[in-house]
Amino acid sequence: MKNTVSILVVDDEEMMRNLLEKVLAREGYQIDTAGNGEEALEALKKHTYHIIISDMKMPKMNGLELLKIVKSEYPHIGVIIMTAYGDTYTVKDALLLGADEYITKPFKSHEISLIVERAYWRILSENNQQSTKSG
Repeated sequence: MKNTVSILVVDDEEMMRNLLEKVLAREGYQIDTAGNGEEALEALKKHTYHIIISDMKMPKMNGLELLKIVKSEYPHIGVIIMTAYGDTYTVKDALLLGADEYITKPFKSHEISLIVERAYWRILSENNQQSTKSG
């Protein structure tokens, strides 16, 4: 199942992108990466993703701005927000804007794996409910 799940990791820190790519690829997910929100939007035009994992604080376009666009233009894609700034207002804003999950840096590799799996199952369930309603 996991090898059919496509994830886009968006972070301006190359080390974090590489770490997440390695951890999630080892879990069997299909991983692409982007260095900022603008690169992520370009990737979204070319590929279909199930989940986006985005850092909150990035140059050019921050995680909340990317989240707003994704939820508006690609509502079926799940978004997990990562933040080193675990203040409740930032997390609350992300959740109110439609983030499916969040994780505070630093985190352990098994934590991100659990959050990705939980987000995937929630998104799959929501998409199935929507297709049942419309069908």
